[in-house]
Amino acid sequence: QVQLVESGGGLVPAGESLRLSCAVSGSIFGVNAMGWYRQDPGKQRELVATTTRSGAATYADSVKGRFTISRDNAKNTVDLQMNTLKPDDTALYYCSAKMWTVGTPGFRDYWGRGTQVTVSS
Repeated sequence: QVQLVESGGGLVPAGESLRLSCAVSGSIFGVNAMGWYRQDPGKQRELVATTTRSGAATYADSVKGRFTISRDNAKNTVDLQMNTLKPDDTALYYCSAKMWTVGTPGFRDYWGRGTQVTVSS
């Protein structure tokens, strides 16, 4: 069974940094886009950052200049370096990847269970 496993969340004061990591486990044929999304209770899930397999990145305007997404194609991992964190960044952060896995006919989206990031003021 293919899974995305996130780690690195926590509670930090405003202005500090956190690094989130996500790893693919299970049998896969390939991974295309990978990314991070976040969701506050009562709100829609929103894109934080995504990266193509070649490394082209897209960021939400609210995190540009503070967050950096990176991936390791050999290890099938994607990280999110979050600097100068703000209380508004508080959310449950989800890893996502478009993958082709054993037993499926093509690429489809997979999601992790989420890791909580809480930024205190």
